[in-house]
Amino acid sequence: MGRNGGAGAGTVIVTQAPPAAQQEVPPPRPGPDYAWIGGYWTWANRQYVWTAGHWEVPPRQGATWVPPRWEQEGSAYRFHNGYWD
Repeated sequence: MGRNGGAGAGTVIVTQAPPAAQQEVPPPRPGPDYAWIGGYWTWANRQYVWTAGHWEVPPRQGATWVPPRWEQEGSAYRFHNGYWD
């Protein structure tokens, strides 16, 4: 079962909409077991900062990556961490 990054001390809520996702071209896959984790915008030092995508080995066979996302809540935006499901 997955987990959601929407609760707890690490919750990020901002009033500025996130920029559009950057286009990434993944480098060659380092091995057959790797999955591409796409880049995303995070919030640091009162501004959006791009976190580049990377290859990662899933924690178990059949795991699916649920990407992080920004969700609008009224006039604010809440960040939800990505996770393996």
